[in-house]
Amino acid sequence: MSLMLERYGHGGDLWSAEEVWNRPKELFLDYSSNMNPLGPPEVVKEILAASWRDIVKYPDPAVRELRRKLAQKYEIDPESILVGNGAAELIDLIIRVVQPSMTGLARPSFSEYEEAVHKTGGRLTNIPLSPQHLFELQWPDVEAVLPDVDLFFLGHPNNPTGKLIPRNVLNNLVQSQRKIVLDEAFMDFVPQESEHSLLKLASTSANLIVIRSMTKFYSIPGIRLGFMVAHPELIQRLRQQQVQWSVNYLAQQMGVAVLDDDGFEQSTREWLRVEKPWLVEQLRHMGLEVVPSDVNFLLFSFPVASGITVKQAQQYMGHQGILIRDASLFQGLNERYCRVAIRLREDNERLVQALSQMMNDLTKSGGRGHA
Repeated sequence: MSLMLERYGHGGDLWSAEEVWNRPKELFLDYSSNMNPLGPPEVVKEILAASWRDIVKYPDPAVRELRRKLAQKYEIDPESILVGNGAAELIDLIIRVVQPSMTGLARPSFSEYEEAVHKTGGRLTNIPLSPQHLFELQWPDVEAVLPDVDLFFLGHPNNPTGKLIPRNVLNNLVQSQRKIVLDEAFMDFVPQESEHSLLKLASTSANLIVIRSMTKFYSIPGIRLGFMVAHPELIQRLRQQQVQWSVNYLAQQMGVAVLDDDGFEQSTREWLRVEKPWLVEQLRHMGLEVVPSDVNFLLFSFPVASGITVKQAQQYMGHQGILIRDASLFQGLNERYCRVAIRLREDNERLVQALSQMMNDLTKSGGRGHA
């Protein structure tokens, strides 16, 4: 197959899936992107219906209403908040403004950190995450690269592993006086998130920046909305380099509205509390090696004895109309690793049934199966 699902470096690319498997994009069940299956909240539809006429106006360039709302929710200074066109814009903006000479990345991790560094001609050093430690970041591994690194860019929780950074590692990093960027794009899915997030600390710290996404939890990736929290002086520097009006009017309106939807937040936490252990159990029952996850997606590997690679699995599942993420594309993971989102029970049952059938077919055929 000459076409690749993740040709643009991400899951959730239904347009590429349509080309690869010659099936209308609406007919795929997407496990390759980690969106909340309960979303978007109903209020998003109301915003679209009520506010479409207002797109004749420019959006607020300072995003004042949404920043005030975020400041209220997280009990921080609105001047420590910068809203962006999704977390992707903010990742790129931080690296362009800070211009680190050596950036420390945990491996495996989200590819956009590396891409942002390469665009500015910066250098990278890798911190390995090992299956022996269930892919949790270990302080001795961080300490080993500390003398060379002037900025750490880390997922908290990390993508694709779904793991939070242990508290002792976070504490040591903060005390190291290095610049630290924590990508907390999936933090909303973590139970007791306020106990784990460093967002509040970032609002007054000279060296800590926290990025949050609003598209995953509220399932509005097509709108593009995220924000970062840092010391107001750094936020001012970043704002001066940000593209004018990068956050559109509808995104600003939706961001304000969804933050008031406490019912949606509670429903999401309850769904995940039930569904995650169920899906983990089903996958392990098949003999898959599942990494314990703190969030709404799971990293697992096919057993060596099965002879199955994730590329074979992706092709098989794609023919069944189910998209899974080829996690071997993340540096530090081999050809047996796969990542799937957690969805609603009916969808998860279909995923489990298709994976089970695939394991049976491909194991019997020595990993050849049909592509």
